[in-house]
Amino acid sequence: MENVFDPLKFYDELKAADVPEKQARAQAEAMRAAFAAYDASRVKELATKGDLREAELRLQNQIEQAKSSLLKWQIGIGIVILTIMAKGFGWIGFGFK
Repeated sequence: MENVFDPLKFYDELKAADVPEKQARAQAEAMRAAFAAYDASRVKELATKGDLREAELRLQNQIEQAKSSLLKWQIGIGIVILTIMAKGFGWIGFGFK
């Protein structure tokens, strides 16, 4: 990851603005260190291919579990509907009169 902050250019701009050399150097170094620390912390937040693959596998697993649960509910509801119809039409011997 390339740093977009140019401490030398910053130093030159400070010198051009009549900032004393010692102060300009200290400010440029402080800014360089701050940007480097910021960049390092951002790198920790980036997802790797492994992170993405792990997330994909977790999502696939959750989708499969949801499909299984939905299928169980569909089968259960189907059995209930068939039982009600069987009773209502007298298919199982004790229909409504």
